[in-house]
Amino acid sequence: MALKVELKPGERFILGDSVITNDKQRTKLFIEGDAPILREKDIIRAEEADTPVKKIYVVLQMMYLSNDIGKHQDTYFTLVDQAQAAAPSFAPFFARINNQILTGAFYKALKEAQALIVHEGELLDHAKRS
Repeated sequence: MALKVELKPGERFILGDSVITNDKQRTKLFIEGDAPILREKDIIRAEEADTPVKKIYVVLQMMYLSNDIGKHQDTYFTLVDQAQAAAPSFAPFFARINNQILTGAFYKALKEAQALIVHEGELLDHAKRS
């Protein structure tokens, strides 16, 4: 079954190791195959990763796009250990993310990490108010 991607004018996405940019009109694509796909709204660039969890998200993106856990494994576990030591409430999120990685479901791991980014934001907001 093909993946349906609807793009807004000028929207970009990554397909494999290529960046695709939509022209000036809305477009609907049907993509078949196993190449990793990331929409622009789901991408965090390294220079935008201003929190520990966003840095982990960037590493997960690299794992997903390269389909190579080993290449990024040390960085990932170092960042996870640091983040979890700072915020023990992250543990259930990391358990779900790690489970997705182990089953090869990198995109689902990214979705779990997005939920963790929201949780991290709530913790940071609470800390600012205190």
